[in-house]
Amino acid sequence: MSEFNPFSLERKTILVTGASSGIGRSIAVTCSKMGAKVIINGRNSKKIYETLSMMEGKEHIVNLGDLTSSGVLSSMVESLPKLDGIVHCAGIGQRIACKELREADVNLVMDINFKVPVMLQAELLRQKKINKAASIVFVASLASCSPSMGNAVYSASKGAIISYSKCLALELAPRKIRVNCISPAMVWTDLILKEGIDEELLKEDEKKYPLKRYGTPEDIAYLAVYLLSDASSWMTGSNVEITGGGKLS
Repeated sequence: MSEFNPFSLERKTILVTGASSGIGRSIAVTCSKMGAKVIINGRNSKKIYETLSMMEGKEHIVNLGDLTSSGVLSSMVESLPKLDGIVHCAGIGQRIACKELREADVNLVMDINFKVPVMLQAELLRQKKINKAASIVFVASLASCSPSMGNAVYSASKGAIISYSKCLALELAPRKIRVNCISPAMVWTDLILKEGIDEELLKEDEKKYPLKRYGTPEDIAYLAVYLLSDASSWMTGSNVEITGGGKLS
């Protein structure tokens, strides 16, 4: 029986930010199961080591640190080995009506959802930490093109990262480095529950999706594996919507 598997991540070293919980955790765990050596980054020591305990294999690295600090970011990148894949998954949600927004609210979301991945990516390139033919994945959101009440800055931050990724894809194409985004619709994570929406209302809402459910972190992780693997070697500059058949309204 053939062992051919274009989706394998064996002999690949992959960095996953925001790996403490939710989608980032699931991506890190799934990558480990597919044979990758994974470097997991997060700010919460207890949660990041919980992620590590779920992973298969023994060569994984915990990288604890707050990437909003330029000093931490630079030293973190310096400590990294050469990478075959990067998943920018660290993010924060926010629901504030436009008329109630303050500068601090805008800065908080844009710093974490846009500035951090952009500056991390710049530092990785400056320090020559990315191998030729590597794959870079940004976890964006369908919110970028599906407006909802109170979600303006979050939606804008995700739209910004999608636009940025398309420019990055062009710049890195000569080195065969691919850059793609994943834009999920609603996914069951702690992030949506923290927004204060009643869980029963969410369960009613998910019935409106053609597949009758919200996504799971694993659904997104499997797509990330595809984008990180050689199976997607002719794919760059794309924003892949994963929505259960529908779009947010």
